[in-house]
Amino acid sequence: MGVLRAEPARFADVAGRSVAAVWRSYDVQLTVYAVLLTAVGLIMAYTNSVEDGRLVLGPESTFARGLLWAAIAAVVYVVATLFDYRWLKTLRWPVYLANLGLLVLTLAVGTGVGGTSRWVVVGPLVFQFSELAKVLVVGVLAAYLAGRQDRLGSLWTILGAVVLVGPPLLLVMLQPDLGTSLVFGAILAGMLFLGGASLTWLGVLGGAFLASLPIIWNHVLLDYQRERILSFLDPASDPLGSGYQLYQAQIAVGSGGLLGKGLTNGTQNQLDFLPVQTTDFVFAILAEELGFVGGVVVLVLYAALVWRVLVAGWRARDPFGTAFAAGVASILLFQVLVNIGMVVGIMPVTGIPLPFITHGGASLTSLALALGILQSVTIRQSRADW
Repeated sequence: MGVLRAEPARFADVAGRSVAAVWRSYDVQLTVYAVLLTAVGLIMAYTNSVEDGRLVLGPESTFARGLLWAAIAAVVYVVATLFDYRWLKTLRWPVYLANLGLLVLTLAVGTGVGGTSRWVVVGPLVFQFSELAKVLVVGVLAAYLAGRQDRLGSLWTILGAVVLVGPPLLLVMLQPDLGTSLVFGAILAGMLFLGGASLTWLGVLGGAFLASLPIIWNHVLLDYQRERILSFLDPASDPLGSGYQLYQAQIAVGSGGLLGKGLTNGTQNQLDFLPVQTTDFVFAILAEELGFVGGVVVLVLYAALVWRVLVAGWRARDPFGTAFAAGVASILLFQVLVNIGMVVGIMPVTGIPLPFITHGGASLTSLALALGILQSVTIRQSRADW
């Protein structure tokens, strides 16, 4: 029996229910926690803009772009909430093929740093379709698992899920983007585990993955990816090279102390010692300026948000909603653990954003889409407990 398992009961439609009855099901707490985390992200964008010496509301400032993306994410969230999520189930195969098409397009015409192909630029707009792909894969996989509730113990059902996730994972790996490809693996594992798949078969597949690690190390990972893992194991071996980011991040976290140095007062930020401080290593700046207390508050907000996502899954009467919630929770948990873990030195350095706080429109709008779909499930069919 899975951790998340929907009741095989009929669910109520929005039609025929009063507006008040529909919106009583709306999860206000989930929205509040997401908004608070977004506000933390804007605060960090503000402090980075000030320390860059730019006009805070200037067109090139991190803060101004953050406000713009927050507004866009809010619109996406509202539209996704009003959207009937069951269309995603109905159109799952066209959605899946479109998702693969966008990832192939990224490989064909995408740009990035150091020869990577991660972003598609159209005029003034920049799209990172791998972030959207996470949510679309969750939707397609949720529809797949929901249709096989009585066969989750079967090896063939599990292998079918692997086949679904495999193509987008490989396409993202080819960009190359190891961090995002690992998120797809976390989505697969989390949705199967929380959905109630056979632990025996999951253990067998996990063992097969571990056995393949030498092949992955020698023939899949690129040189710089292997260097990052080795620097994680011994960052002092190359403090000015592959271990530089981790070394500077730990200085920032340690210097923050209990209460931090205060906003815009972080020396690692002011002196520009920490690379990608608005994105991958934003938590290091947060810890330096807001201290241990600030970091704990952020972790509590993440825990509360994940809890509400899981509650939405428990409340759902449609197996699709239950599985979708498991996928969203898997994304949030994995990205938070890996991003913060790499900052404090317990995880290798990978390009995984910190949800809602890392500066970047693709990540924020994709998360808004995921939570909006989850709210769509909640207001259209849910038990009134919790």
